[in-house]
Amino acid sequence: MVRFAVANNASDIHLSSYNVPAYRVHGEVTYFNNMPPLDDETVIGYIAQVLPPDGLSDFLSTGDYDCSYALEGCARFRVNAFRQRHGSSLVMRIIKEKPPEMTSLSLPESLGKILLLQEGLVLVTGPTGSGKSTTLAAIINELNKTRSKHIITLEDPVEYMHTPNKCIINQREMGEDSESYSSALKSALREDPDIILMGEIRDLESMEIALRAAETGHLVFSTLHTESAAKTIDRLIDMYPVERQKQALSQLSTTLKAVVSQRLLPRCDRKGRIGMFEIMFVNSAIANLIRENKIPQIEQTIELNQGAGMITRKMSIDNLLACGIISPETAYEYSFDVGRNEAFEDTSKPSQPGVPGGGNAPMGGMAPSSGGGMPRRNVQNLGGAAAYLKNRR
Repeated sequence: MVRFAVANNASDIHLSSYNVPAYRVHGEVTYFNNMPPLDDETVIGYIAQVLPPDGLSDFLSTGDYDCSYALEGCARFRVNAFRQRHGSSLVMRIIKEKPPEMTSLSLPESLGKILLLQEGLVLVTGPTGSGKSTTLAAIINELNKTRSKHIITLEDPVEYMHTPNKCIINQREMGEDSESYSSALKSALREDPDIILMGEIRDLESMEIALRAAETGHLVFSTLHTESAAKTIDRLIDMYPVERQKQALSQLSTTLKAVVSQRLLPRCDRKGRIGMFEIMFVNSAIANLIRENKIPQIEQTIELNQGAGMITRKMSIDNLLACGIISPETAYEYSFDVGRNEAFEDTSKPSQPGVPGGGNAPMGGMAPSSGGGMPRRNVQNLGGAAAYLKNRR
């Protein structure tokens, strides 16, 4: 089942007591053909195969267990075993053996500007399953090829495995190599890093350490489960007690360098999904809005700074719709402001420029940037980050 799911480009495998085994592909849950529902004993047997030797007893006593698992010649997996009302369940997130190349992903061209940063905090945000880990892995992979630095990753669990190229890379797994994100971050500051990737900002302590690392000359990458730049800043500030929020706003205005919010949308031109992006780079205008706590004005400022590589969610949707990559129904479902979206009336109308340097090219996503019946005039403009990297070289 596992090898079949990997071969069919699944993202997750679901093995649950009294349910037919299933896998998720292109965002949709699909059942394995001609398979009966699993009983609890069978599921526990599967769980025992993928957990470490002492993991099964911990799972049986606590009801939850997270770890990573590698199947040689197939893939790596982020594993979660849990108890539910009718027995046990196992969910396996499939991670490709090799980290992705930025040139193979249909990313906005301006995303390549992140590779030039020397210090500061960069956040990649979005709901679960939106491709955050894929985007970050591609960025780390590119930095590994182009810069001579020391990279430390703090993950729970380690997902993509990076082979050192020009960089020294140390990957630490929470619970195995370190007790917690907070302790690993404190330790990382004494380990001579240039770039730190932490899987997620989970609490105030990890937030404060990440900011301190960024302030002291490190480039820090992390994730949050938020849907826009404005909501990301609100979430970060809400971590602080009221009496410290003014200081936090000031600190964030000087330390935060970029927020990339993304989500995967179903394609209508072929099977698969495509990324919708909002990209904010913190320039002097946005830094001032953060400092003065005028967060609701950020989206308008992003829209006014297209020339600097910034993209709003609406621009991204409009371009994908105008290029025939997503359907009007999908655009309507995911648009913040559908009432003002003229593209819904006639998809043959040209969209407003939304990709700096790319004209009417769509904001790309996690899908390869070739073929698929897309209008020929747009194919060459997908994967804008790849063009950016090529031009830099």
